[in-house]
Amino acid sequence: MTHIESKLGANPWYREPWPWILMAGPFIVVVAALITAWIAVKTNDGLVTEDYYKKGLTANLTIAQSDRAVALGIEAALQLTSEQITVRLFANDHSLIMPGRISVTFSHPTRAGLDQQATLEKQGDAYISKFRLPLSGHWLVLIEDEAHNWRLLGNVSLPAAGEIRLGGVVAAGPPVAEIPKKTIVSEKRFLP
Repeated sequence: MTHIESKLGANPWYREPWPWILMAGPFIVVVAALITAWIAVKTNDGLVTEDYYKKGLTANLTIAQSDRAVALGIEAALQLTSEQITVRLFANDHSLIMPGRISVTFSHPTRAGLDQQATLEKQGDAYISKFRLPLSGHWLVLIEDEAHNWRLLGNVSLPAAGEIRLGGVVAAGPPVAEIPKKTIVSEKRFLP
């Protein structure tokens, strides 16, 4: 028997390490794909709403509500503590009768499970309710009257020190003086 024949016949293939090392990569990928598929099927995708078609149909209504709040000059001042929320409403239109109740919704941009909603009753000149302060971070705040005639939408970063202001019309500043036009003369340069 020659030296080459003795090397080839020494061990069966399954006793050699290289076939197993080469097969380990595809095997790990298949296991990871199965785990990913299981996670995708079992968990909820919070970014996709169940009734997306109905929400799409109401888009024009929500834009009209926001435009109405701007037209009325409605502004809200929110104050959050660890146990309650206080909202004071202001409006440029003094004929506007403030509602008896308002709805405040704190929505997390990516995690729908953390969203919170509270209905606030009017007590004097403010709306007050018990409220659990959301986690720190970026939040979308929506304030609506109970008849859904207007709404204020804004972004806040919590925790916030002091009052959080939403809405309101930005006052127009003094007119900007017209900038005199300058004549630009182009200069031609020639290479030597």
